[in-house]
Amino acid sequence: MGNKKITISVPEDLLEAIRTSAGARGLSAYVTEALRRQQELDRTRELLEWLEDEYGPITDEEHAAAERELADLRAEHARRRAQRRDARPNPAE
Repeated sequence: MGNKKITISVPEDLLEAIRTSAGARGLSAYVTEALRRQQELDRTRELLEWLEDEYGPITDEEHAAAERELADLRAEHARRRAQRRDARPNPAE
């Protein structure tokens, strides 16, 4: 699918910050990525609303259990990254 040129209005301070962040990839690519990310968030929000309508809101206990599981996953990923980093040969040696 091709691209379509559009015109939008953006506050000047935000535009300058975006141009700085976009760098070499360009403003259009940056804005496209931001729009795709927002679309994914919107879809996720719709799914969460449907799930809550269907099954009820998440309880405090369920939320706490999910937070613990997420913390465990993050710790495991950090451990694996460190393990891979430590397994790499050191070119300085």
